[in-house]
Amino acid sequence: MSGSPVLVPYAAYLRVYEPLAAFPEAERAHWLRYAEAGRERGAQDELRQSLAGLVPVPPMPVPVHESREAFTAVIGDVVHVCPWRTRLRGWMALERLEGELPAPVLDAMLPPVVRRQAAADFEAWRERNPDARPWIRQAVWHVPVRWFVLVGDDEREYEPAGAGESKQPVLRYRTPMVQARRRVARGLRVLKETLEESPLIDGLVDVGRWLEEFHPRSMVELDYGGLTQVVGPDRLAADRSAADVAEGLAALREGDSEAAGRAYERLTERWRAVRELQFAN
Repeated sequence: MSGSPVLVPYAAYLRVYEPLAAFPEAERAHWLRYAEAGRERGAQDELRQSLAGLVPVPPMPVPVHESREAFTAVIGDVVHVCPWRTRLRGWMALERLEGELPAPVLDAMLPPVVRRQAAADFEAWRERNPDARPWIRQAVWHVPVRWFVLVGDDEREYEPAGAGESKQPVLRYRTPMVQARRRVARGLRVLKETLEESPLIDGLVDVGRWLEEFHPRSMVELDYGGLTQVVGPDRLAADRSAADVAEGLAALREGDSEAAGRAYERLTERWRAVRELQFAN
């Protein structure tokens, strides 16, 4: 997992690409030079860099210095940048890891003294950078349902293995920030009107707040990332998760709970099959 203290390549990503105008002048100049140099980077490049910190003894779960790398895209002749911010994301991933693994496993993988020092470093850094936020979110062994609310089926881009310039299959969605925000607002309205409470509501509120941190002319990308390596080509080609979510929300809006249930069942069955691969030999 990029920016994570453990190797979990089967991760999906939600990224925000901001136009150069969104960055302070000094940083803008760096990213412009970076983009002009054509330094194309992929998720696997970031993964390899993050793993370098696990080689020393004791391991370094978080990089000493922040990454100066990024993903770039040219949209309408405007350069857009999605900084890796590997150090920040490493700290955040380490915090999540504390609640996801049994203490003996975590202690064997990352000694308590290493985690305490990382936590102290993060706290000190946060005091100096209270408004910092990552441009990338990630999820392991699945794509969160709330992410699909942000995109439309007509924005789906699928390339089988070996197609184009990619050796690995690619499945992603790209949408303008204004459209993503609009879909979040509409989705929340439907869910709050039809459900008393739901983890999906809480998750969507969180994603919506995160999106508000970025330039309105940004682009949002949902990338299946490493999941394409474990989901077979037939399943990838047939995957219409964004369409299922949109259908479910439309059915809820029309008061058709049975249709909404069918769409949700398709979605959960698809992703349950993927998550179960985590425990396969």
